[in-house]
Amino acid sequence: MTIRPARAGSGAPRGERGFTLVELVCATAILVVLAALALPVANTLLKRQKEVELRRALREIREALDRFQFDTTRYAGIRTKHLNAANEEGYPEELKLLVEGVDTGELGLPQLKYLRRIPLDPMTGNAEWATRSTRDRPDSLFTDGINIFDVRSKSDRVGLNDVPYKKW
Repeated sequence: MTIRPARAGSGAPRGERGFTLVELVCATAILVVLAALALPVANTLLKRQKEVELRRALREIREALDRFQFDTTRYAGIRTKHLNAANEEGYPEELKLLVEGVDTGELGLPQLKYLRRIPLDPMTGNAEWATRSTRDRPDSLFTDGINIFDVRSKSDRVGLNDVPYKKW
């Protein structure tokens, strides 16, 4: 058995200095395939997270609208001070009433506030929502402005369930 001396300045034997070109190409190809598989999954997870945020925001606003409407039946002062005569159902005429609060007209009762802030629409990134009145058709894209019975996203995109966000 003969031992070959290593070349000067080299710590490894001559045949084991590094990776071959074939090994590098194969490793790169595997990484590219894994990255190509991971990107769609990451995009779907991000979209699903935004949809959960949208559902949460819609639920929060809709519950506040319902509480406001319920309080208009309990406190007549809300209806006389904050709503037009044409608004028979008692829903707010603007979303900002839910944040600013309303005076009940009762002595000793503070202003009733329903939201700390209007939630952002995660699909558009704005706190602007499309609204629907109690007199509007369910598929209507515009509102008559008499009251706000429901809200929906202004986004034109489609959800993972193939339903446009405008219809949620």
